[in-house]
Amino acid sequence: VQLQASGGGLVQAGGSLRLSCVASGRTGSIYDMGWFRQAPGKEREFVASIRWSGSSTYYGDSVKGRFTISRDRAKATAYLQMNSLKTEDTAVYYCAADRQRVVPTKGPDYWGQGTQVTVSS
Repeated sequence: VQLQASGGGLVQAGGSLRLSCVASGRTGSIYDMGWFRQAPGKEREFVASIRWSGSSTYYGDSVKGRFTISRDRAKATAYLQMNSLKTEDTAVYYCAADRQRVVPTKGPDYWGQGTQVTVSS
């Protein structure tokens, strides 16, 4: 499975961005997709995940109520809608996919390249 992330950029605090992650290859093996992020000098942080064949979603505490993960199976694409962005959301965001659940404590089976999100004050 290959993952291609896009949609990062520079936005002011309070603004919005939408990230996309297109999956290709053996997408039939995907059980969950998700997003992680890593800010400079900080550990990687779980952001959100979604069940590929259902609608179950999970969020990290720091983004609950502001970020929404969704997916379009026909397009093999997962999205991360980020609203009410804060300067502390600045990080490189990584798309992820797994043959089992995407969980905060374990690296997923597949990683996409990162996309930079910078939130200015």
